[in-house]
Amino acid sequence: MSDTFGPSALATPANAVTLARLLVSPVLVLLILTTGPSTWLLVAVWIACSGSDGVDGFVARRTGATRSGAFLDPLADKVLVLGAMAALASIGEFGWLPVILIALREVAMSAFRTMAGRRGISIPARPTAKAKTLVQDVVVLLALLPPVGLHHAFLVRDVLWFAVALTLYTGFEYARDGERLKRIKSSPALTGDGAVSSEQGTSVSAS
Repeated sequence: MSDTFGPSALATPANAVTLARLLVSPVLVLLILTTGPSTWLLVAVWIACSGSDGVDGFVARRTGATRSGAFLDPLADKVLVLGAMAALASIGEFGWLPVILIALREVAMSAFRTMAGRRGISIPARPTAKAKTLVQDVVVLLALLPPVGLHHAFLVRDVLWFAVALTLYTGFEYARDGERLKRIKSSPALTGDGAVSSEQGTSVSAS
């Protein structure tokens, strides 16, 4: 296809969608802090922002995945979700402890990605990591949704802690991947469960 972009491309339609999500994230945070936790305006903005993650992924598959997109997409997801959660904690809708636990895992995952990238290792998302992202998106949506957030705080709390458990579980999965990375470094020919080394690079699942 003539409109397919190479791995080193920066100005791509998928990256444009991802950057838009990054730019809107602080606007969402400001709206949560100033308009209250549960309004239909916030619901609309949240659905547009979180839904755009699927849009840029679809566009990237059609026009070509890039290294910049592989970096920007998870970054935009983390900024959006953690920004919304921190804003909800600031106004008392979320507890700070679950938000901090989720944030620590996401920061650790970013460090893991950086370490893997320096070794030429691509990190596709695990199914459990995709489920983790979905649950995080859902709990923020529930907190922003007026019929739920205003009247069913217990439901939001329970789903939030489920999100914490799932988030930490995926972190433990990647701790095991870290051990495999050490073996890959010492044995370039190593192949196995989730880790394959070749002349074209190594793949380890993560998100």
